[in-house]
Amino acid sequence: MLEVGTKAPDFTLPDKDGNPVSLADFAGKKVVIYFYPKDNTSGCTKQACAFAGVYKQFEQLGVPVIGISKDSVKSHQNFAAKYELPFILLSDPELQAIHAYDVWKEKKLYGKVSMGVVRSTYIIDENGMIEKAMEKVKPDTNAAEVLDALMK
Repeated sequence: MLEVGTKAPDFTLPDKDGNPVSLADFAGKKVVIYFYPKDNTSGCTKQACAFAGVYKQFEQLGVPVIGISKDSVKSHQNFAAKYELPFILLSDPELQAIHAYDVWKEKKLYGKVSMGVVRSTYIIDENGMIEKAMEKVKPDTNAAEVLDALMK
């Protein structure tokens, strides 16, 4: 996990339509970036739908939400369409941002060890600095916790 108060690494990744999106595009705005393991899995779907459910509140605050996983552009396109996700999904198959934000970690599942994305969320401030870093977040409460943090 990157430290609060450090500069957020810039990245340029394709969105669900293949258009390049950079963190620098949001200079002067707060931004929520959440990293998740895989489209269409139960936890990731819960998390995405929770963000979608309160997205109007993020819009009212003027805070864009960006979800990043290593899934393909096509996978993101299907995932966003299936669940009517109104926010940006970025594809990071080369793990560029995933490594830069230190969310690629060793995971244990049923005694088996593998490498993967640890569900994590960052709030980046208007100056591109990490304002809040949340590691191992819960899919169903993450969106509400982020909103709560933004309103303080």
